Amino acid sequence: MRTLATVLALLAATPALAETIFIAGDSTAQTYKEDRYPQTGWGQMLPCGLTGDVKVENRAMGGRSTKSFIAEGRWDKIMADVKPGDVVLIQFGHNDASQNKPERYAPAATLYRDNLLRMVWETKGHGATPILITPVTRRSFGPDGKTKADFAAWSAVVRDIAATTGTQLIDLEASSRGWVDGKGVEGSKALFLHYPAGRYAGFKDGIDDDTHFSELGARGVAELIAADLARTGLPVATKVAKDRPDLTRTTPMGTMGCR
Repeated sequence: MRTLATVLALLAATPALAETIFIAGDSTAQTYKEDRYPQTGWGQMLPCGLTGDVKVENRAMGGRSTKSFIAEGRWDKIMADVKPGDVVLIQFGHNDASQNKPERYAPAATLYRDNLLRMVWETKGHGATPILITPVTRRSFGPDGKTKADFAAWSAVVRDIAATTGTQLIDLEASSRGWVDGKGVEGSKALFLHYPAGRYAGFKDGIDDDTHFSELGARGVAELIAADLARTGLPVATKVAKDRPDLTRTTPMGTMGCR
């Protein structure tokens, strides 16, 4: 017969199921208001692919790098709110590469690495699970007609830290490049912000943006992440819905919500 001490030890050794998924990241992931439609972040769409018993706290913010996210106290706020068993998705790189903006710039091999290591160890120290995500692709095609790795040095650091610290990795750079490649040079425009003047109130002068996502693009990236979460083998995998029609749509809903 098991003693109380044995039962308690077994419970302590069993990973807690995530009640909250936090997102630390940039404009590609952030939540936008309806007046910015169709601009949408993948973190905004992720709940559409999850079960109803997990909460998403999307703390991603446009223009932030690991450096500025930490400097503004945004990382500390996540650590103040995170609880054992929670998950923290970490995706930076786009703004860390901005050499012309010193408040953002974090060289891949030094400051970026140090900042990610801090995020990993502090998350684990709080009993939560960090998941590192390589920077999502831009609609940036090379002469061969394939997407380029615009943040290769930063992605390499993410992969290395994941391997050396035993942290779960979602290689979004790789999966999103394959996804955009599959749509082709012209077809992939629908995933990003390419609209003529007057079509949407938030972009009355029109827009041609190969970094930020349309509604369809954000849903598609969220599907890539949800699919990878489901394959992790971590407790959070059970929070991913088996059927995710909101994330696999081929036509826009005209809203940033779920059905």
